[in-house]
Amino acid sequence: RELAYQGDPETGIPTDGATPANQDKAVTFFSEHHIWHIDKVRALAAQQDAAVTFFCGGSRNFSRFIDLFDGVFVLDVDLETSLRRVHERAALDPTDWGGIPSERVIIRRLHQTQEGIPTNGITTDTAAPIVDVVDEILHHI
Repeated sequence: RELAYQGDPETGIPTDGATPANQDKAVTFFSEHHIWHIDKVRALAAQQDAAVTFFCGGSRNFSRFIDLFDGVFVLDVDLETSLRRVHERAALDPTDWGGIPSERVIIRRLHQTQEGIPTNGITTDTAAPIVDVVDEILHHI
């Protein structure tokens, strides 16, 4: 969460919290303007303190820094499992992403279209037990 902010995916200019008044359009705007601070990503990727550094999450401007990474893992899961996990998270914190119906519409659309997913990543099925998912990722590094 320290890397993410709302901004223009092309320019990086923050949106300063400006969103459409209509909640459904605001949710779409929020999703489409979820980006990472490129300078922070570059700085973290350049650190040599640890043998391996993992970045977790997604952003609409990943194409501007994905080349910094030695490898990319796409954590894939079926839609039913994804929505169940979102529901469980939102039950604990209704403000978490996916807590309102219009956010779940976006989740369904993104799952169907695979929009915003790096095409050159190593796909890992995250419906498997977490220990298996971690072992598979570690196997690749």
